[in-house]
Amino acid sequence: MKIATWNVNSIRTRHTLVIDFLHRQDVDVLLMQETKCRDDQFPLDVFEEAGYDVAHYGVNQWNGVGIASRLGLTDIEQGFAGMPGFAKDPSAEQAPEARAISATVDGIRVCSVYVPNGRGIDDPHMAYKIDWLERLGSAFGDYSRHADAHPFVVGGDFNVAPLDSDAGDPLFLLPGSTHTSDKERSALEEFHARAGVSDVVRPLIPEGYTFWDYKQGKFAKDHGLRIDFLYGSADFADAVVGVDIHRDERARESPSDHVPVSVEIETAGDDDDRPMVF
Repeated sequence: MKIATWNVNSIRTRHTLVIDFLHRQDVDVLLMQETKCRDDQFPLDVFEEAGYDVAHYGVNQWNGVGIASRLGLTDIEQGFAGMPGFAKDPSAEQAPEARAISATVDGIRVCSVYVPNGRGIDDPHMAYKIDWLERLGSAFGDYSRHADAHPFVVGGDFNVAPLDSDAGDPLFLLPGSTHTSDKERSALEEFHARAGVSDVVRPLIPEGYTFWDYKQGKFAKDHGLRIDFLYGSADFADAVVGVDIHRDERARESPSDHVPVSVEIETAGDDDDRPMVF
């Protein structure tokens, strides 16, 4: 099974690029972020014609997450248990945002997440980001302890570059920068610990970026960030047989500012003489 994650930066603008990628790369499951549309605005017919079922969570023109699968989708869940919300006014209702969606695909639990940006080190949105990551970790830690839990992967735009080598854009290594601050990196490490997950791509591809800003020729200069990840449970990680960061997608016409990251796992249905994991 091949699973990819991609911050598409508007699915209505880039659905042609997305479908083309799915077919060229033979992707079974795509985790999407920043779809930027309501559920009723998602180009569902295009995906169905391409052979993919879709689960989507979008409430306005901001955020939005989805899962496309040609292997079916069951047990779809919008958000996660304990997911916090956000409002500029701390006294107002902290409404949940469309930032997480999960489903089960052929015995694998998959989750697409778009972690809050943070906006600034002392911005209220940063506290929201830290809390959001903490609760995401707790939710999947709880899930993993269920007797009927599946192997799982949480993929998406985490808006954190864990290592200095993940920040090719020098602006993000300046004091006071977001995405690389100690508090954000610590929150991501805490998510790993709470959820019991590991990065399944880095062991095979230790270097490489997944995001380049549109401005100031960042892609040409390779001033990028590695902020898009696939984090798997131990049984999921043990099944990995291949990974890829699809850098060439950033060079296409009218691309997203992020590129897809994919992982291939061996499942019990694969025609292979190697020992099966599940």
